[in-house]
Amino acid sequence: MTRKKIYCRVALLLCLTGLLPASGAFAGAQVYEPLSASVRAVLQRNVSDRPAPNLAFDTQYKADVWLREMSRRLQKRIPDAKARVDFLGTVHYEATRAGLEPELVLGLIEVESGFKKYAVSKAGARGYMQVMPFWVKEIGAKDHNLFHLRINLRYGCTILRHYLDMERGNLFRALGRYNGSLGRPEYPNLVKAAWHNKWSLLPKTADSGYRPSGG
Repeated sequence: MTRKKIYCRVALLLCLTGLLPASGAFAGAQVYEPLSASVRAVLQRNVSDRPAPNLAFDTQYKADVWLREMSRRLQKRIPDAKARVDFLGTVHYEATRAGLEPELVLGLIEVESGFKKYAVSKAGARGYMQVMPFWVKEIGAKDHNLFHLRINLRYGCTILRHYLDMERGNLFRALGRYNGSLGRPEYPNLVKAAWHNKWSLLPKTADSGYRPSGG
């Protein structure tokens, strides 16, 4: 087994057992790439500041089941019940709004920031979803605070959606772009493992577009 594979497996084990440092242990940095005027306009519209409504479920029963189960799983990370429900409701809305699985976003947040609201990476990425500040200048407004729950999740989900569109639905490559580690397997594999092993409500299936490697 190569050193790279050993590192990836050890890191995955630490992540899944909760032994990694709580703040941004695998946080990377989205890499600045010039945007076309049309793409910038779409992203600007997508991060425009609108309050999140209720959870986007077909029925209240489904909403209650999801929220109760996710709240149970998240309790150790966010002990305050009110803050936990607010967080989960915002995650579900922003992920659904961007066409993402909310459980995928929870897995990404776990790996990026360990659910630390004020996490800052060595590269300067901020908040739950470790958003780089250059995005505010590119597509946002001066008063957008990346430590604000809804703003951080709005940006993070919008950026991941943007990368998924760039990569034509290839989640492995989109996650690599999100973390600034395109082409390397460690980060995408960690997010996928957290998503399926800790947050998914469904049996483990091969998610469309995911191309695991290195393991």
